[in-house]
Amino acid sequence: MKGIAGKRVFVSAAAAGIGRAIADRFLQAGAFVCLCDVDETALNRLEGSSDGLRGVRADVADPAQMETAFQEVVQILGGLDVLVNNAGISGPTANTESITPEDWQRTIDVNLNGAFYCSRLAIPLLKASGGGSIINIGSTAGLHGYPLRAPYAASKWALVGFTKTMAMELGPFGIRVNAVCPGSVQGPRIEGVYAAKAAARGVSVEEIRDAFRQKSSLRTLIDADDVAETVLFLCSAGGARIAGQVLAVDGHTETMRM
Repeated sequence: MKGIAGKRVFVSAAAAGIGRAIADRFLQAGAFVCLCDVDETALNRLEGSSDGLRGVRADVADPAQMETAFQEVVQILGGLDVLVNNAGISGPTANTESITPEDWQRTIDVNLNGAFYCSRLAIPLLKASGGGSIINIGSTAGLHGYPLRAPYAASKWALVGFTKTMAMELGPFGIRVNAVCPGSVQGPRIEGVYAAKAAARGVSVEEIRDAFRQKSSLRTLIDADDVAETVLFLCSAGGARIAGQVLAVDGHTETMRM
């Protein structure tokens, strides 16, 4: 894709799932990628799998660890052109009154604070590069209410506001900030959500899985590659005039109530 080759890209939580798909797609387009994850074993497996790929172990919810991680990024990449804030956790599945403060705080720490910690460190590097892109991976939960998932929805709604604000602040520096909001992405993580919702509602996992499929106009779940292609486009020459946007990749979600 035009405008990607040679770009220096940092992707958080990229050892598996959406993050891995995004990293792979950038590599295929000729970018140099540094990925971050808490899973050191997975990072060790990935390192050396491609000439343009390196990894750093860090928890995005820990600002001190991210300071160290970005020092490594500068050493590895020599600068930065693209930041993808992908790290996120599902959080608890429960009614609001049953959620513990610890579970609430951990969800906010990873999903929202992690994006802030990465962004504040990446922005000076992007400015030094003369511009670039920040992509926040949100969720359709950040566009609707989401029963039994209050911390997750709150974190993703806040990420939309963070995206819009950074786009206004950074546009004059040639830095484009956008959010991509996936629907239900097939994989182990969503299977865990299905199981938790099934247990909370006293129904079968297959009934929940089908309900997730039926909630979109296209009656489909999403692949990680669908998200990766959208991220790549927003960072390419084709997305050069796109900023401050919140783009759902979800088959058009009609409802989150299930």
